[in-house]
Amino acid sequence: MAMNDASLLQILKARFDKHPERHAAIGWSEVQARLERAPEALAALRAMEETAGEPDVVGRDDDSGQILFCDCCAESPPGRRSLCYDQAALDARKANKPQGSALEMAAAMGVSLLTEAQYRALQELGEFDLKTSSWIQTPAEVRALGGALFADRRYGRTFVYHNGAQSYYAARGFRAVLRV
Repeated sequence: MAMNDASLLQILKARFDKHPERHAAIGWSEVQARLERAPEALAALRAMEETAGEPDVVGRDDDSGQILFCDCCAESPPGRRSLCYDQAALDARKANKPQGSALEMAAAMGVSLLTEAQYRALQELGEFDLKTSSWIQTPAEVRALGGALFADRRYGRTFVYHNGAQSYYAARGFRAVLRV
């Protein structure tokens, strides 16, 4: 059974209050007001929460002023692992196909994969993906050659790597970002 809006807002507020270092200068009343005017954002956050992403406010977009939510679970969300990068990669697999792709699942949820810059900024707020890795948005020129990018944190540093877009691993998922 899906959680209702009131339950979701309660979960989000508790997480927001627990981690003030992630969103200095943003108040909960502003966040809640924006969410209450944006049912599509609540639906996306519900999907993030239900796949164990633990979404939280991580800042504000400098250009648009939108509030940014990101998955803040310690490891790549368990409900979004074992996915190849995109539909083209999924279609190209001849055997042992995964259940889906990161880009298609993100689109269905109403969210986006993090960019490399967003992933690095998230790592400034804590230590994430110490045992897992997460697909990130991949430049078209890399994807055109069959590759895709993923990132993780090891040895106190953030690393960005490449892999074939068709690959998938039990320890690789994706982190989402949502603009409200």
